[in-house]
Amino acid sequence: MTSTVTPQSISATFSVGDEHRARGIVDVLEESLDPGEVAVAAFENAQAIWEVVLHFHTPPDQEAIRDLVGLAAGADAAAALAFQTVEAKDWVKASLEGLVPVPAGRFVVHGQHDRARIAGNKLGIEIEAALAFGTGHHGTTRGCLLLLDDLLKRRRPARVLDLGSGTGVLAIAAAKALRRPVLASDIDPQAVIVARDNAKLNDVGQLIDAVCAIGFSAPAFRARAPFDLILANILANPLRQMAPAMARHLAPSGFVILSGLLPAHTRGVVASYRAAGLELVRRLQVDGWCSLLMQRPGS
Repeated sequence: MTSTVTPQSISATFSVGDEHRARGIVDVLEESLDPGEVAVAAFENAQAIWEVVLHFHTPPDQEAIRDLVGLAAGADAAAALAFQTVEAKDWVKASLEGLVPVPAGRFVVHGQHDRARIAGNKLGIEIEAALAFGTGHHGTTRGCLLLLDDLLKRRRPARVLDLGSGTGVLAIAAAKALRRPVLASDIDPQAVIVARDNAKLNDVGQLIDAVCAIGFSAPAFRARAPFDLILANILANPLRQMAPAMARHLAPSGFVILSGLLPAHTRGVVASYRAAGLELVRRLQVDGWCSLLMQRPGS
């Protein structure tokens, strides 16, 4: 999977007196340089001194640049011009490496850098570091995992669906805990690819069938329904709209775990699912987001 990497580059910086002068120099330099090769900007540093910085995509002719800065900003600026090499860096990976593992009951969502630190009695869910979303740090994901962990202490659903799976965190959690097949779906083809990759990364690729589908439209739903458990971490409006279809695809005594809800939206979602024949079992709030556990009564 491709990471967001900035290649090695060269930058040059010099200080100027004030914002007005700095922006005037930037305008002069931009007129003289190829914007496809050089980016020029002005900013105020922590000492309240304005600086002009040039970022070069390819190594520049430093003497020519120094002469140009001399014409635009004066001899003192040209003499003070400092060049430095900016090393290549995967910025997304670097930012995610600063994220600590997220515990949710027996589950722990973590990055590759924490793989060896997950306790043996926990179920680690590793998310590819190239991904900037779906890392498990959001309150909706953690709420779903906590409700799932609690439910699985009492039930072992045989047919599980993760609707709107994103990176596949919830599907992976269910597959690891149950060691049973899980169907995962998303409307975004790229998300489906990500979920498949993450399932393989977590050694449950053989258990997770990730498909691209809108709502319950894919043939895979008809082939596997009714489900004993549906996980849906989406948003309030689509969850309300899908309540009747969700109920139709749920087995008697089956459960749904719903999230992506602000507290103000919870009552409307609960009402929609009650109208479809489900009962509220538990409401959980994590980091300002609500997650719901609801059940269809047995026949």
